[in-house]
Amino acid sequence: MRVLVGGGTGFVGGAVTQLLRSRGHEVTHLSRRPGPGRISWDELARCGLPPCEAVLNVAGENVLNPFRRWDDSFRREVVASRVETTKALAKAIAEADRPPRAWVVVTGVGGKVVPRWRGACGAEGYLGGTSLLAGYYRPSPTAKYTEESPGGDFDFFSRLVTAWEAAAKIPGDRTRQVVVRSGVVLGRAGGLLSQLLWPFWLGLGGPVGTGLQPFPWIHARDAAGLLCHALETEGVHGVLNGVSPASPATCNADFARALGVALGRPAWLPLPAWTVRGVLGPERAVLVLEGQRVEPRRTLESGYRFQFPELPAALRDALS
Repeated sequence: MRVLVGGGTGFVGGAVTQLLRSRGHEVTHLSRRPGPGRISWDELARCGLPPCEAVLNVAGENVLNPFRRWDDSFRREVVASRVETTKALAKAIAEADRPPRAWVVVTGVGGKVVPRWRGACGAEGYLGGTSLLAGYYRPSPTAKYTEESPGGDFDFFSRLVTAWEAAAKIPGDRTRQVVVRSGVVLGRAGGLLSQLLWPFWLGLGGPVGTGLQPFPWIHARDAAGLLCHALETEGVHGVLNGVSPASPATCNADFARALGVALGRPAWLPLPAWTVRGVLGPERAVLVLEGQRVEPRRTLESGYRFQFPELPAALRDALS
């Protein structure tokens, strides 16, 4: 297939691009500037959709960017990087004379519950996960969510995902439509894990807050594999939860402990909740201090088989 990918140069986009090309597909990226193997968003708006059989959007500004204040300007950027890019692609698909067979959008299952680090002289910090950070399902330490569970209307981030997924909808049935709600993507090449390596190597890692909050995760190779599965498999449609089958049983402290074991380093220094709220503000802090137990029920029913369903093996491979 010819596949058009928005956000294809990022961590997740790069992984799925590599896999698609290894399977014989031709990939074109959407980016701010045109060039070899890519077109610009302005070109998409002017000229419409280029000839392709599938379209994927993984674009999105990092919500937990520690260098950005959580103000109205940044909120608008967060929304635009998700909703407006998705809307632009959906419009181009709807207006195409020969629309693609498949249209896949990646959104978020919930807050990325991020382990912490303590720097020299007592300086503390947190490390953001992926740029797809946003949560559809309501945070809960006990409730379990499947793709059919309600959500999307209880705070800024849940309403963002609702608007994001609504922007992806295309009238009619000429194009098969899939939404993948992703958890934390684990891979050495980028995202959360790449940022945690040095602090944990130095023995400065540990859980955030109580550490009891659920931690929805997926290995980078499974994230790419699931997206390829959604693009290639004719019977797949609707919402898929992009999380490992072991995610519902994984909490923040479990992840910090497992990463410490994989690296052979201690991981016991906690980051207090009040520090997170002070750095991020109460609205963004929810993404770090709370989480959701999410099951990939429809994902498994669609025929996808995870390469790394368990956290210890996923971390060993990601760190190898």
